[in-house]
Amino acid sequence: MASKAVEKRRQAAPAKVDPRDEPSAEWGWHGGFPKGGRIAGWVTVVVLLAMIYNNHENNTENVWLVGIAIAIVIGLLWEIKKKRTAWRR
Repeated sequence: MASKAVEKRRQAAPAKVDPRDEPSAEWGWHGGFPKGGRIAGWVTVVVLLAMIYNNHENNTENVWLVGIAIAIVIGLLWEIKKKRTAWRR
């Protein structure tokens, strides 16, 4: 019975990534920047909130800046929650 399992493993060769579909596979890197994305998100929130202290004539700009910052924070917090509960699946 073990020999059948060994034969199956030999037949199932790992699929190679086609460099035409994934150009980064040519030079050996294939992945993402999860930590860099989170850092960039928090930096973006800080920059958006820092833009409030500018010379605005009305508060329409402030509403948009705060609204977009809140949307980014919600997305970042959702991603943190998703990462923490990923082991449960």
